[in-house]
Amino acid sequence: MVSSLSADSDLQEILDQHKISLRSRCEHVTEGTDGTGSGTLLNRIYTELYNTEGQSEEVNTQHEVRQLERAYKTRTLHEAAIKCWGIFKALPDQQGPIRVVLTNGVAGIGKTFSVQKFSLDWAEGLENQDVSLLVLLSFRELNLIREQQYSLLRLLHVFHPTIQKVTAEQLAVCKVLFILDGLEESRLSLDFNNREVVSDVTQTSSVNLLLTNLILGNLLPSAFVWITSTPAAANQIPLTFFDRVTEV
Repeated sequence: MVSSLSADSDLQEILDQHKISLRSRCEHVTEGTDGTGSGTLLNRIYTELYNTEGQSEEVNTQHEVRQLERAYKTRTLHEAAIKCWGIFKALPDQQGPIRVVLTNGVAGIGKTFSVQKFSLDWAEGLENQDVSLLVLLSFRELNLIREQQYSLLRLLHVFHPTIQKVTAEQLAVCKVLFILDGLEESRLSLDFNNREVVSDVTQTSSVNLLLTNLILGNLLPSAFVWITSTPAAANQIPLTFFDRVTEV
């Protein structure tokens, strides 16, 4: 019993340090397109986006801005707005859990800011505290290792050094949320027809297989996954694998 309590305490200390690190990463945003702009507090400039369930039928892979503008003009008023912190919360008429979510929006509309705000609120203890571990990754980062072999556990350790001491056994008891930002920047070959199953977080495989098995629920089946994308790039993942699709 003492060793179990000690292990729980050690894990909580690691998760607390991860929150501190994530807060430091997300609390400032850079204004300016060249990366040399001044850092500004996200909470000072953040504006809640109008995030709605579903996807406009008018949106296609061409002329996204014009198509979305037309779609917004024809929206019906009964659509419910979904706050970014409630992205995994079911609406009153929905049945079953929401595990995998896609959020669509044109480039520059603020999807990454929403992801940062969600992460910051979690790190500050304000929202979604039922989540034990939030893992924020961008497809731009994942592109850098797309030719390499990783286990999911090692991938987490590499991109989030504060959780390097988390073991496979500890990860299994955590309620984990993966945020994969910017699908439109992906250079990965996400092949959902490949039926090779990866179900062990210590099993080494390609990054492509890690992500597809995570989305399919073979890896950490209780984990939540939130993916952001532009409408033109969203078809890299079949819509049937999402429990909710939203549009901003």
